[in-house]
Amino acid sequence: MKKLNYRVFIAAAALCVPLLAQAEAQNTIKVGLVAPFSGPFADYGKQMEGGIKAYVALHGSTVAGKKVEILIRDTTGPAPEVAKRLAQELITRDKVDFLAGFGLTPEALAVAPLAEQAKKPMIIMNAASSIITAKSNYIARVSMTLAQSSTPMAIWALKNKIGKVITLVADYAPGIDAENAFKETFVAGGGKVPETIRVPLKNPDFAPYIQRIKDAKPDAVFVFVPPGEHTIAFMKGYRERGLAEAGIKVIGTGDLTDDHMLPAMGDATLGVITTFHYSMAHKSPENAAFLKSFASANPGAGRPNFMAVGGYDGMAAIYEVARQLKGNIDGD
Repeated sequence: MKKLNYRVFIAAAALCVPLLAQAEAQNTIKVGLVAPFSGPFADYGKQMEGGIKAYVALHGSTVAGKKVEILIRDTTGPAPEVAKRLAQELITRDKVDFLAGFGLTPEALAVAPLAEQAKKPMIIMNAASSIITAKSNYIARVSMTLAQSSTPMAIWALKNKIGKVITLVADYAPGIDAENAFKETFVAGGGKVPETIRVPLKNPDFAPYIQRIKDAKPDAVFVFVPPGEHTIAFMKGYRERGLAEAGIKVIGTGDLTDDHMLPAMGDATLGVITTFHYSMAHKSPENAAFLKSFASANPGAGRPNFMAVGGYDGMAAIYEVARQLKGNIDGD
C-alpha cells in the first residue's frame, strides 16, 4: 500500500510540473535579447544589457502584473546565421514574447523573416540600415538610421567651407547608407567627393586607405566605421600618418567618437567633428537620470553609449506595449 501511495504521489507531482511551468509562463513576459556579447563587437551586447538594467532599476522588474525575464543570446557577431538560429530557438523553444537587441544590420536582416512568420514583435535597439524596418511588419526601431546622422554632417561641412571630401566607410549596408546620404547632400550643395573608399567589416587594415587619403589632399575625410576596434584603429592611423598636420579634417557620424570608446582613443579625437542622436554630455533631466541609473546598475562598466540608450529605450517601448495590452502580448 505504501508503494502504491508513493507511486501515486510521484505521478501527481509529475503532472503538476508542466502545470506549474505553464502558470509561470502566463505570469512572465519573456524578452529574447539577441546581440554579440563576445568577439570584436562584444561591447554592443554589453552596452544594450547595461541600458536594460538601468531601465529595470528605475522602473522595476514587473509590468502589467507580470515579471519581465531577459533571455540573453550571444551571436559572437557579425554572424547572421547564428542570429537566425538563436532567434528560432527563442521563438519555438523559449516562447518569447519579444525579440530585441540586434546591434548589427546583417543579424537584424537575417531574423526579420522569422519575426514576420511568427508574428513576434522585434525591437531593434541599434542596427541602423534604413531598409531594416521594411523587412517585417513586426519590427520597431528605437535607435536611428545612418542617413539621420550623415545628412546633417554634409550640411555642416558645406556651411564651414569644406569643399572637397573623401568618404571612408565600412563595406556593408550601414556604411553604404552613410556614404550615399553624405555624398548626395554634399554634392547637391556644391561640394566635391572625388573618391569613395569602402573597407571590409572584419579586420580592416586602415594604413593603405589613410595613405591614399593623405596623397589625395582633400579638405576632409568623412568616416563611418562601427565603434570599437575599428574607430580606435582608424584614429590611431590618422594621427600616425600626419593627416592632421596636413590640414585634413576628420568628420563623420558619432560612431567614430562613441562615448564608451573615447577614453581608449584619448587625444587622438581632438578636433574631430561628428553628428549623432546621443551624447552622454547632453544636459537634460532625462539624461541625468539615465546616467545615474546606468552607473548604479552597472558598477565598473565605464561610460554608457548610444547602444545603452537603445537598450533603455527599447525596454521603455516593451513596458509601454505591455501596459497598453494589459500584459497579454499580441504581435498584431
